[in-house]
Parts: sequence; C-alpha cells; structure tokens
Amino acid sequence: MCRLFIGADPALWQSVTRSVRIDGVATSVRLETFFWTALEEIAARDTLSLGQLIGRLYLESIAEGHDLENFASFLRVCCGRYLALQLGGMIPTDKHAPIASLDAADILAREAAARTSRPRHKDTPPDHAPLSH
Repeated sequence: MCRLFIGADPALWQSVTRSVRIDGVATSVRLETFFWTALEEIAARDTLSLGQLIGRLYLESIAEGHDLENFASFLRVCCGRYLALQLGGMIPTDKHAPIASLDAADILAREAAARTSRPRHKDTPPDHAPLSH
C-alpha cells in the first residue's frame, strides 16, 4: 500500500524557500516542491504571479480575522483543499477556468453539506471528515 507514496519522486517533498512580497514587505516561505507546483497552478488560473496569489491569500485571510501564525501550513491546506475540491467536482479541472469566476459561497455551502452528510467515525470530532483507510 505505501509503495504508491514512497515510490514517488523525492523532489516532490524537497523543501524550497522562496522570497515573496506581501503588502510591500519582503518575507520568505518554505514549502515542499509539491505545494509550490499546486500554488503556481492556482495562480496561473487567474493570471496572477505566485507572489500576487500569496499576497492575496495572506491579506484576505487577515481581513477575515484569521490567525496566520503558521502561514506555510495555511498554504499547504489551501493546496490540499484545491485538489480535494477538484476531485469532488466542485472546482473544474480545466486549468483555463479562473478560480475568481467560481461561486465561492455555493462551493462552500455544498462542501459543508457534503461534510455533514458523511457518517462520523466514533473518534472523529464533529467538524472533521473521517479518514478512510
């Protein structure tokens, strides 16, 4: 079972630090190559540079009142959600469809409905989907 994962190209989990500007402030973010690739794809869908996407994610999250103490983890979750929403058919896999053109409120509502309709594992907190084995 694990061969599928351990047989992947080791470059996918190699950490890479990139310098970005967020609201005019230079900073650096360290992520694995796998996540940088996903972020580049997300940015390209809306004709944004990687720096522009990261800046928007940061500033819009702060505006919503989120604590981004661990910004790298937030970015990893953004990538995971992007891929999961594509897999679930809520975000088109067509890379020419801009993310900004999607109805975020509708997608979030459908995602919440799907989450509440799943049977809950006895050891899983109510706000989280059970892990499948």
